[in-house]
Amino acid sequence: MSLTDLIWLATACYGVHILEEYQLDWRGWARTTLRLPVEWTDFYVVNALVIVLGFIAAHLAASAPMLALAFPALMLINATFFHVAPFLRSKGRFSPGLISAVVLFYPVGIAAYWRAAADRVLDSETVLGSLLIGAALMACPVVLLLIKDRPYFRQG
Repeated sequence: MSLTDLIWLATACYGVHILEEYQLDWRGWARTTLRLPVEWTDFYVVNALVIVLGFIAAHLAASAPMLALAFPALMLINATFFHVAPFLRSKGRFSPGLISAVVLFYPVGIAAYWRAAADRVLDSETVLGSLLIGAALMACPVVLLLIKDRPYFRQG
């Protein structure tokens, strides 16, 4: 499979992940376990953007591997810090999205990096850049959630 194919597959995996999170009430879990003031509308907007980012990453895979690999980086960061780590920290409380994170995100995310390495387009700059972009993409909605109710940002 090419890197482009793997990024398309990663996008499909993210769709399955979104479905798992929605059906198993990720919002309720995130509010109680992560203490995030998230609403379903936040979930819808953020995940619609994630799918758009997957489409863009797939289109950039051949010409801009660092940008394309930011999508699997986002998946690996999401799986690790928003599903597996909270599951372990809470002594086994199920995290909606944990199943797809472990079964889909890790294998497909790692495969994308492996493919890039096999294609000789993966160097330390590409790894670091993709991880930093992925981390920024993961942090952005969380930071916005945490600051949206501060007086400076209130519009009403």
